[in-house]
Amino acid sequence: MYKDADKRLSELREQNEIAGAMFKMRDDPRVTKIGKFIRKHSIDEFPQFLNVFLGQMSVVGPRPPLPNEVAEYTEYDLQRLAVKPGITGWWQVTDRNDTDFDGMFRRDLEYIAKRGVVTDLKIVLLTVVEVFTGGGAC
Repeated sequence: MYKDADKRLSELREQNEIAGAMFKMRDDPRVTKIGKFIRKHSIDEFPQFLNVFLGQMSVVGPRPPLPNEVAEYTEYDLQRLAVKPGITGWWQVTDRNDTDFDGMFRRDLEYIAKRGVVTDLKIVLLTVVEVFTGGGAC
């Protein structure tokens, strides 16, 4: 992203393509050309393995929300914070960027209800496919 990305967010809020407590925009002008490639292939996620090593995150789980997103959560939405956040999750390998906040939330709750070693392995394998194909990425 460009250096002033956070400052430019306020001027882009009206172009948010997702309802709910997050911001998504397919052709976000704040993302550089190399950034688009990095995002498409999820290379930007690799540094988060340090967070996994430190015990702050899991490999699989709901994506960690930004503090400003949590501030907009309803009591119901807070359920997705019941487990450790992950680098990848169920909604990333099923819907990726083709869903809204409610869809993402439903997938996170599905994961929380079904989580286990087999489910996590399935999600990791599907994530590898997504990374190499760039499927569904902005």
